[in-house]
Amino acid sequence: MFHTVTPAARARTQTGNGTTALAVEFCDGTPPIFSGAPNFTLVLQNRKQFKWLLKTGMISAANAFIRGEFDIRGDLVAAVRFKRASTGSGGWKWFGMLPLYLRHLRNRFATRRRTARDIHFHYDRSNDFYRLFLDSRMVYSCAYFRHAEWSLDRAQLEKMDHICRKLDLQPGDRFLDIGCGWGSLLLRAAESYGVFATGCTLSENQAKQASRLIEARQLCGFASVCLSDYRELTGPYDKIASVGMFEHVGPPRLEQYFRAVYRLLDNSGLFLNHGIIRPEGVRQDAETLFIDRYVFPGGGLSRLAQTIRAAERAGFELLDAENLRSHYGMTCRAWLERLLANRNACLEAVDRQTYRTWLIYLAGSAANFEDGGADVFQLLFAKRSYPRPRHMSRDYMYHGSASAQEPETKTAQR
Repeated sequence: MFHTVTPAARARTQTGNGTTALAVEFCDGTPPIFSGAPNFTLVLQNRKQFKWLLKTGMISAANAFIRGEFDIRGDLVAAVRFKRASTGSGGWKWFGMLPLYLRHLRNRFATRRRTARDIHFHYDRSNDFYRLFLDSRMVYSCAYFRHAEWSLDRAQLEKMDHICRKLDLQPGDRFLDIGCGWGSLLLRAAESYGVFATGCTLSENQAKQASRLIEARQLCGFASVCLSDYRELTGPYDKIASVGMFEHVGPPRLEQYFRAVYRLLDNSGLFLNHGIIRPEGVRQDAETLFIDRYVFPGGGLSRLAQTIRAAERAGFELLDAENLRSHYGMTCRAWLERLLANRNACLEAVDRQTYRTWLIYLAGSAANFEDGGADVFQLLFAKRSYPRPRHMSRDYMYHGSASAQEPETKTAQR
């Protein structure tokens, strides 16, 4: 009983990944719209709402979805792509610049108290909520899919080992994990690489969970977590990792960030920065403002050249750079699938609007990474002033895989 009405001419949209087709169902009994083999189905009140959805901006559409004014069945990532393609820039370029400019000023002069409040806003919602869509170790950053068919759990374990190998972790090293989350990398480094590991976070929920895990695994003498800003630490540390925290720094505070890490790092040490990068030519837009308001307040994405320049001004030299963009697209899709599969349990952990916010946020993130709108780089740095011997190739980073075959714990070698 499907038939096509005039708006369906816009329902088949060419995107970067090919043709997106959709179905539209109306709650008022209006016959549905069907466009080819649909990737997703919009469930709307009436035809008037469909016309509004085609014309309105991304933020208005996202807010309506979050409030439950319409639903989407099927591929949420395809639905985001469709909305992007059907929405013209309109007046956003002009009227949208003011809130982005005000956001830039706020982030430039953000205090440590405000930074802590922003971190609390995102991470201290509910450990149970994050546990429902992350992997078993609760790693909240890009996984490393050495093989596309790997499970999320295996890819996250491989990511942690990839970082540990890049940092050339050795038994007895003093290792710092800035923004340590729920402690997954911290624990992995202590248990499997024999280091003395310290983590810092501004999230009370994360710090408590990580501390419980350290105690449960009898690592109290070898791993610890402090509820503090990284700028309050003293060091020195032989190896430092910052994974998924860099996005909270933002361009205005890049040099301050790298100078603080430089101060914490031993002269012969290594620093790995893992974070999302905004590619050249990609500008801030309505989606940037949406994420700042509802998901990650107070942060911002930097350019690759801008990031490396700030690091060099702080005294670092770049040893290695690796783009994991395709890996993050797969990671976000895996998180989204888990979020959808665990809908009822998620709604017991958080309210309905939070759940729907994360749905649209992860779908948009997956589309961004898949379509080239965002990159994620692992950048390995050392202090330029220290003439330590360097590895002559990258073989040490890729030789073997600790996650493919669990290494014997090195704790006893300390």
